[in-house]
Amino acid sequence: MAARILIVDDALFMRRMLADILKKEGFEVCGEAENGKEAVDKYKELKPELVTMDIVMPKMEEIDGVAAVKEIIKIDPQAKIIMVSAMGQHALVVEAIQAGAKDFIVKPFQPSRVIEAIRRILGEG
Repeated sequence: MAARILIVDDALFMRRMLADILKKEGFEVCGEAENGKEAVDKYKELKPELVTMDIVMPKMEEIDGVAAVKEIIKIDPQAKIIMVSAMGQHALVVEAIQAGAKDFIVKPFQPSRVIEAIRRILGEG
């Protein structure tokens, strides 16, 4: 059965791009969220096997990507989260990894790097 993945990014085109990469590889995109609060709510509702989490999103109720990671890890300490960052966000990536994220991928995406990171975190490769 295909792993169910939640995509979190404030930009619709980035969510679509990631969804296309994932679907081509046979993953199921079970949901999308455009901010940290929605990400936490959808995680509770959908219980995905993996989350791709944009680091920098407009703050709604003070929950950005890093804060969303912390909230999701509180709900599920075993959560598998991969951060999505632009170049130059090293400090935020480090903070997210310390908060419990498992890996990160950098925009612009290399589809092969996205899939490799996901398969490794899911234990498929």
